[in-house]
Amino acid sequence: MSLGAKVAANLPYLRRYARALSGSQSTGDAFVRATLEAVLADPELKESLGEGGRVPLYRAFNKLWSSAYLQVADADTYLGDHEAAAQDRLNAITPMNRQALLLTTLEDFSIAQAAEIMDMSEDEVENLVQEAVAEIDRESATNVLIIEDEPLISMQLEDLVRSLGHDICGTAATRTQAREVIEESMPGLVLADIQLADGSSGLDAVDDILEIASVPVIFITAYPERLLTGDRPEPTYLVTKPFQESTVRAAISQALFFGSSRPLP
Repeated sequence: MSLGAKVAANLPYLRRYARALSGSQSTGDAFVRATLEAVLADPELKESLGEGGRVPLYRAFNKLWSSAYLQVADADTYLGDHEAAAQDRLNAITPMNRQALLLTTLEDFSIAQAAEIMDMSEDEVENLVQEAVAEIDRESATNVLIIEDEPLISMQLEDLVRSLGHDICGTAATRTQAREVIEESMPGLVLADIQLADGSSGLDAVDDILEIASVPVIFITAYPERLLTGDRPEPTYLVTKPFQESTVRAAISQALFFGSSRPLP
């Protein structure tokens, strides 16, 4: 396999990581583009990608991210209120713990691989992950809508959401059922499958919600690469089926951190 093919195969997942880390499709994709430009300009880095696969690619991305000097061209022209708020929050913190958590859960790297990517010791990465988990436990509780047509997965998500201290405002297996739920109660977070029971789309169901209010959304799909092409507006938060509970937990933390969810009274 050529170097170009190897990098292309990993790009959807690097975009997923970048978007979750930044809370923004446009900002995350800009960092990915900058990473590719750095690869093209550095023969040694290009060679390492051919030999090491994902780890050196994410390491190159992480160096750019950690520098915090990248200026996204014309950002104000395509950043919405939600994305602008995410950037304001990023400017106020150093999300090292979130990097460690996302690398070891969403991206499924080992602690050793995450340590190499972040240029840290394994003990340091372990501590960052523990700090991130503690932050998740401190998140304000919110109402969650689950849009999922597979009953067992829906129940699994319900149990997970409740274990994190959140409430369930409703579950839906179709777009119509989702509409019925939001007529009764607007969620503070949505977990949505893409393909629903009656052939309707979870994307359309979410659009119905976002027409009424700005709510953080996590999409759950067996085919994330189909939604992470960079060619159109795409979900910021994606979890791949079959999923690990730790992955959903990390995604919920990120979505609530960057989102506009409302605490329960």
